[in-house]
Amino acid sequence: MTWLPSDFVHPVRVELPGGQCLRPISGADAPIDYPAVMSSRERLWSIFGEAWGWPADTITYEANKADLERHAAEIAAHESFNYVLFDAAGTTEYGCVYIDPPEKAGADAEVSWWVVDDAVGTELEREFDAFVPRWIGEAWPFERPRFIGRDLTWKEWLALPDAG
Repeated sequence: MTWLPSDFVHPVRVELPGGQCLRPISGADAPIDYPAVMSSRERLWSIFGEAWGWPADTITYEANKADLERHAAEIAAHESFNYVLFDAAGTTEYGCVYIDPPEKAGADAEVSWWVVDDAVGTELEREFDAFVPRWIGEAWPFERPRFIGRDLTWKEWLALPDAG
């Protein structure tokens, strides 16, 4: 893909100051990811539903696992990236980060993230919100990343012209 330098190596594990870690998601994460998504489904739909149609109220475990396997293939091909936020032991999922090529004009990457309902309003969420833009700036080769849901609302993002 032309959106990343050919020699770019994506991070495979990122330690956060609070002891959590980020790593690329895979189909093997479905047993932890599916309950995390479903426990926060209504709020996640209110954020991502209009733009992505995710997570639908009818999503099954099998469909979720297939989504994770698709994400893993996209990561391997450097087409897009989905990182999962886990506790240090890798047994509790707290959220995800999506790093995508731009669909809308004016950016060289589009980044969004979420935490599970249980983490909303906590120190973990505040630390994660501060960490993600800093990490993108330090570890990724983007000059104009767009932080959807942060720099602009999803509604504003949907109204932007498509990338050329």
